[in-house]
Amino acid sequence: MKYFLVIPLLFLTICTYSQKEIYSKKDSLRGGFNENRSWWDLQKYELDIKVDIKGKSISGKNKVLYKVLREANIMQIDLQKPMHISTISQDGEKLAFKNQGAIYWIELKKKQYVDSINSLDIVFSGVPKETTKAPWEGGFTWGKDSNGIDFIATACQGDGASLWWPCKDHLADEPNLGIDLSYTVPENLVAVGNGRLVKTDYDSIQQAKTYHWKVVNPINNYAVQMSIGNYVSYANTYQGEAGDLYCDYYVLKQNFYKAKKQFQQVDKMLEAFEFWFGPYPFYEDGYKLVEVPYLGMEHQSAVSYGNNYENGYLGTDLSGSGWGLKFDFIIIHESGHEWFGNNITNKDIADMWIHESFTNYSEVMYLDYLYGLKAGNAYVQGIRKNIKNDKPIIGTYGVNQRGSDDMYYKGANMLHTIRYVIGNEGTWRLLLRGLNHKFYHQTVTTKEIENYISEFTKIDFSTVFDQYLRTTQIPTLEYKVGKKFIKVRWSNCVPDLHLPVRIYINNIQYVIKPTSKWEKTKFNVKIETFDVDQNYYINTKEVD
Repeated sequence: MKYFLVIPLLFLTICTYSQKEIYSKKDSLRGGFNENRSWWDLQKYELDIKVDIKGKSISGKNKVLYKVLREANIMQIDLQKPMHISTISQDGEKLAFKNQGAIYWIELKKKQYVDSINSLDIVFSGVPKETTKAPWEGGFTWGKDSNGIDFIATACQGDGASLWWPCKDHLADEPNLGIDLSYTVPENLVAVGNGRLVKTDYDSIQQAKTYHWKVVNPINNYAVQMSIGNYVSYANTYQGEAGDLYCDYYVLKQNFYKAKKQFQQVDKMLEAFEFWFGPYPFYEDGYKLVEVPYLGMEHQSAVSYGNNYENGYLGTDLSGSGWGLKFDFIIIHESGHEWFGNNITNKDIADMWIHESFTNYSEVMYLDYLYGLKAGNAYVQGIRKNIKNDKPIIGTYGVNQRGSDDMYYKGANMLHTIRYVIGNEGTWRLLLRGLNHKFYHQTVTTKEIENYISEFTKIDFSTVFDQYLRTTQIPTLEYKVGKKFIKVRWSNCVPDLHLPVRIYINNIQYVIKPTSKWEKTKFNVKIETFDVDQNYYINTKEVD
């Protein structure tokens, strides 16, 4: 509420964008952490699914284990149409439930004692939403590979896992003990899930195989995936900070040799990211790359890959600097999400910048580690051309509404700006590692991340976050240059913006701290040249 009182200009900016959106009770039920969700804490899912490829349908059961936080008798479970739940039972006794759209309210008969661990068995089936636009639109891709063999995969970020299986579909609560996955498919196909493969069962009568996968770490719902295809696999062990990391690769049979060559980038990626961010967060579940019939997605411990086995983003450099062709975008970006998105997960999708800004910046850190600071700087400055400044990066809370796609490129440039304000690479590295340690396997809010960064660095970045996350304004450094002085001030900015900037007078570096008022700085030499460090995401303007 302080923004309403202290920063009326910022409030007006936010309201201008908020008024464009109209939300319904349906949005609140989907995006809000209401009383029917908050009284119980997820412990584990046990998901068992049979896939009918010909009918493009699935059927199965999900056992939901949960801990009671307070006594209640109504539980909300989510499953989107046209999927439907047929029965729900607890301790072998069927329960009554009501359904409204994607929401199921379950009436519990058993008394829910605080701190007790209980479970539900949910039987479901249906024809899940199909998409040809994954990963930008959630759904199943029911396709064929180049040899005409079935090639199927899921993606549901934004739309939510309830698009294909019943769950507590909210980012704020992850199953503390992970998820067991059992996928049954025709015997000629392989079904890949998250985590480690436990066993494979063969049913000669049904001519089907069931692949049992196990995830022991917390996992957000949209990171759970199923990929089906004519896969072959290979593995290696990476010697990481926390010991031996088992790395597994599932690719279409015809692409095996391409994969063996392209996926050599994984070891360097892990080396770079463990250096900057700390140990890979899911050693027990391993690291896996899985070929899919769409571009890619950050599925935890089973990163989906579809970048045609070439560098760049489908062969192009998003930065225009040349450095974007030095790495496979999907391997680097989607793997970066293992630290930011899967290890550290936002509680509300409105704070999705926590996933995407840091992960977009992981591309910069990868280049920095392998090719040096100038490479990373050139890349992050190059991606600025993709920034739209169409609406604030933070979305609307409680209604499953994300903010602007500027959370990628603009968010990365905000972090780059913060890095240069800090001005110490050792501190920057410790900050990134500290984030992954402090919020290890946790769900977080923007405010928690903001506060941690300011407290860790002992620099108040609150107005910087307000500027870049909550407005579309890019601060402009206005300046006047005299013979032996300069005058500077901020414009197009939030009140009291605190953003120190490096400048160069006659190629000598100085740090200035502009305000919204003109301030004059004198020098002992005649000013021949005046430059502003290009690593800050700001505009500059010389005035008379």
